[in-house]
Amino acid sequence: MNTPKITVVSGTLGSGKTTWIFQQLVAFNQYKSTYEKILYFSPGTGKVPIDQVRIAAEFPGIKVFHDGQEAEFISQIKFANAVYIEVGFYLELATIAKILGDNQPYRAVAVLPPDFTDSEDSVYHQWASDIVYGASVDQVDIDNLTQIWRVPLSGEVIDEDSLVEFWYEVTNGAYGNVTRAKGIFDVNDGRSIYTEYVTGLPSTGLLELDLPRNLEGRPQRFSGLEVVGKLDEVSLGQTLQDCLLSETAIRQYQQEVKQILLEGMAP
Repeated sequence: MNTPKITVVSGTLGSGKTTWIFQQLVAFNQYKSTYEKILYFSPGTGKVPIDQVRIAAEFPGIKVFHDGQEAEFISQIKFANAVYIEVGFYLELATIAKILGDNQPYRAVAVLPPDFTDSEDSVYHQWASDIVYGASVDQVDIDNLTQIWRVPLSGEVIDEDSLVEFWYEVTNGAYGNVTRAKGIFDVNDGRSIYTEYVTGLPSTGLLELDLPRNLEGRPQRFSGLEVVGKLDEVSLGQTLQDCLLSETAIRQYQQEVKQILLEGMAP
């Protein structure tokens, strides 16, 4: 029996669904010279498609689809070599049938913590054809996660030192009990930075995405933040707003960085 070209990945909060897909994409490229004809879709992220943007940056050539592009996504499946659909913890597994229909075959992969304590009768065990054990994250009561706070930041720039301080506050309880957080930020030296946090795991730090520096005005690309937990949204939003740079500050930083780069190129 042939393995379906479509792989649907689901699992618990922060267990490593996107990380597992990254690993598959890296492995795929060991045997193929290009990522062309690979599709990726993560429904339900709205105007804050953090994982989509990160995958598009790290794996150029992959066709990444966003909410509202379901019809185009479905039409491209027949031309693809491989298709990955990531179903976030906040979506029911029934979402898959709504996207693919009832007759489209797919491989069902559940990414779970190694110490997942639910029995083998859990919804994931009943659904998945393959169980993959990912990050050993603290299990949380999803029903009591009252907020998923998403904010698009496209066009905004944040000072990197301010971002470090802000992220420390976010992940150490200054704005409530944060279970999961991830974001893409344009910082003052023109780089695009990804960072993430899952309760119980070490911080990833700030990771530069493989994108050109933006040193001409406000960036014309995506940036945004997603935080999950019981949050003080007002204080969180106000502090973030205070970290964003003004038009004048952006121009000043860009001129300084361009000068430094020119000096570095001088013989």
